[in-house]
Order: sequence, then C-alpha cells, then structure tokens
Amino acid sequence: MAQNTLPTVQTGRTYTREEALALDASDPLHHLRSEFIIPTKDHPHTSKDEACIYLCGNSLGLQPNRTADRIAAHLGAWATKGVSGHFKDHEDSKLPAFLHIDDVAAQRMAPLVGASAGEVAIMETLSANLHLMMASFYRPTDAKYKILLEGKAFPSDHYAVESQIRHHGLKPEDAMILIEPADQTAATTATSQILSMIEKHAPDAALIVLPGVQYYTGQYFDIPTITAYAHSHGIAIGWDLAHAVGNVELHLHDWEVDFAVWCSYKYLNCGPGAIAGLFVHEKHGQVNEDATSSGAVEYRPRLSGWWGGDKATRFQMGNKFVPIPGAAGFQVGNPCALAICPLLASLDIFELTSMSAIRAKSIMLTNYLDELLRKTGSEDSPMGKAELYRIITPAKPAERGAQLSILLRPGLLEAVMMDLEKQGVVVDERRPDVVRVAPAPLYNTFSDVWEFVDMFKRACAKAARGSATSTQNGEVSSAFAGKSDKGWSQIK
Repeated sequence: MAQNTLPTVQTGRTYTREEALALDASDPLHHLRSEFIIPTKDHPHTSKDEACIYLCGNSLGLQPNRTADRIAAHLGAWATKGVSGHFKDHEDSKLPAFLHIDDVAAQRMAPLVGASAGEVAIMETLSANLHLMMASFYRPTDAKYKILLEGKAFPSDHYAVESQIRHHGLKPEDAMILIEPADQTAATTATSQILSMIEKHAPDAALIVLPGVQYYTGQYFDIPTITAYAHSHGIAIGWDLAHAVGNVELHLHDWEVDFAVWCSYKYLNCGPGAIAGLFVHEKHGQVNEDATSSGAVEYRPRLSGWWGGDKATRFQMGNKFVPIPGAAGFQVGNPCALAICPLLASLDIFELTSMSAIRAKSIMLTNYLDELLRKTGSEDSPMGKAELYRIITPAKPAERGAQLSILLRPGLLEAVMMDLEKQGVVVDERRPDVVRVAPAPLYNTFSDVWEFVDMFKRACAKAARGSATSTQNGEVSSAFAGKSDKGWSQIK
C-alpha cells in the first residue's frame, strides 16, 4: 500500500470555515473523496444538486464509484460463461474465477486487520460468524463455563452469547458475566475494570467476547493488553470488530487474538448486509494428517461444511472432511461471488493509501470535530454558556476511532435530528438522547465537520428555546406533536 504524509495541524486555530477549507486543501487523502458517490440533499428547502453532509459511515458507508462496474463485470461473466466461470480466469475484467474469488478477497483483506492471508476468511454475516467461532472456541466444562461479555454489547452479540450458553444446557444468569463500568454513571469501561473482571472470573471463565470499538460510545478498547491478560489466565478471547475494521489500525496476528469477526458495510463501504469476514489465529487453524495407515486428521473442533474442505478433494464428493488449514477451513457454504464484488471494489480504494495514513487523517478529523464541539460559550456562539450536550466518547485519540457520541440534554434529540435532516445532514441517533457522528477519512472533509458543528450548535440552541417555551406554557413542542416515540434508530 502506498504511503502518505499528512500535514501537522497548526496550533492557534481560528475555527473558521476558511480554516477548514485550508485543511482540506493540504490533505493528501482529499482526492479519495472522488472515489465515492456522495448523496445529495433531498429536501425541498435545499438544492438537490448539493452534496449532503454524510457523517454516518459508522452505520452504513458510502458506495464507491467502482462498485457498479465490479458488479456489472461479474454479471457479465456469469451471463457469458455460466458454470465455466468457476474455473476460468476472466481476462476481460479484474475478477478472479468464481471458485477463487473468496481466497483473493481474503488475501487482500488481511493487511487491513494485520493478519496473514491464511488467517482471514470472507464469509457469511457477522452474527453467523460469531456463532461459528463460539461453536469452536466455547467448550464449557463443569469447572470452566462462563462467557464474559461487555455489558452494553451490540444486541446481536448478546443474543448470540446467550443462545450459545442455552445450547449447551446452561443458564445465562449463571454463565453470562457482563462487564460494566465500575462507576455506574460512566459511559465507558476502563481497561483496569475489564482486567479486574477477568481476574475475578478466571477460575470458571471459558471465553471472553468484546467489541474492538464500542458501537454506542465509540470507545476503542485496548485489544493487545486485554488479549494478553486473558491469555495469562488461560482464557480464549474473541473480538467483534464491526466498528474497528477500516477505522483503526489492527495487528490481530501480532496481538495473538484467538478469533475476530466483522461486517463490511460500515467503514469498508460494501453496502447494506454485505458479506462479512473472520480472523482465526494460525495456531488454531492447523491441520495435522496422520501419516500412518489410519489416516486420522487432527484439527480444531468446528461446525463443518464443504467449502471449508480441502480444495484438492472438494469435488471428489467424498465424505471424509479434511479442512483447509487456517481460517478458510472454518467456512461452511460457498460464499456469494456477487456479494464479494463490492468488497473487492472497496479494497481497490484502500490499496491507494495505507491504514496508517487513514488512521492519521481520522485522528485529525475527529480531533477537529471534538475541538469545535467543545468550543462553546463565546459571544457569537448560539450555545451561549448553557451545556446542551456533552461528549461521552473518550477524549484521548488512542481510546477512540472516528466516532464521537454526543449526549444531549433530555428532550432535545427529536427536534435536533429533524433540524439537521432538514439541512441535509446525515448522522445517527441512539434513543433517548445520543447523536453519533463519524467523519470517515476516506470521503469526509474538514469542511464537512465545520458545517456540521455550525448547524448542530444552532439546532441545539433552537431546540432548547423551543423546549423551554413549551415547558413554560405546559405544551408539547411542535417538533414532537403527533410524532411516534419510535425513532429510525429503534426501527433499525
């Protein structure tokens, strides 16, 4: 991957639109924005030709321009070659033979997660992969049967852990241990608290499952420290990297992570419900065949399927399963070649730069967002001195990814979100009072951030004035009149 040198953000900020434009002009990754289709503002009060301010890549990344061409090429190959497309190279496009497309995607994906090609598989969905990994790594005994899980884990992770426990005939109330902040008023969980919980439950813990970046707060967990501590107590650990892959630098092999799973529709920009990926450390993917006449094969227990079997014998249709060494041996069914095409298009863009350069710009963007949000109380600020919001994401750049989560004063969220939507701003809400904002370094700009903060502060002040007036009059604000109490984030 190519290397880029990012400019150092100068001190003595002016926090003006002109400064944001100057930062964009000196950004060596700015040209990558043209690789994406930026949605336009689709509202009668704005110009339909004007790009919206899209800061929602933590929920769904934008579509690369290359995606449609990749998909069209695949459809063309399928149409003209039929079943022979499985085995023949497609000289008229960049696509590999259907049979090998998942291997090619895994090889290209591996550098983004700090793995060897053999440690990555492109397959299934995140939740399905989490189940497949727990089927292999959660082997409860009478003595060690607990799973440690972050208390505010994404619901699907919670469901998966709970169902695995029940599948083994155990009770979640006995076997599922939730790791939560020691201070119940805190939004984030300190590394020391996680280590303390590991030590406390080490005698009977069988597995730990944690997020790399917490979806609600944007906290970036200390993966190497926590992983090493788990291993020092003899506990396997897996990571949900849905909000980490393509967002922060990862070194899964060097950190000796046992397994990890991720989706591809957030920072990897592969589209709604895109094909997912998993990592299995090489020490868990070894396959040993007995050279004696018995022909026994030793490998880690798993739920097996034919796509995880040795390619050399796959089409002999025998009933003896010999897994492919590495992560590929954990595959079950053949992956959808069409679904892999958007991932290949996305990886084309990642290969134009490096994760170190992407992360460096991300830190600059998110720091800029943080500074602008905290700059309140000046005479020209529509916020005045009233605290209408606070940032609940860790302040240290090393402890967060691209996302900042903003906790609003109770009662403001609906009006603020309506105001932002009217102005063509796309961010994410989490009821009852949190707005999640994620400037993605591949396509977002410093100008995006400046414009968002300017409109956000005004929206907060406007919502607060409306809320105060309604409270004084004993009325419901017009922003809430006739509205359901279910936001789009709840529907999601």
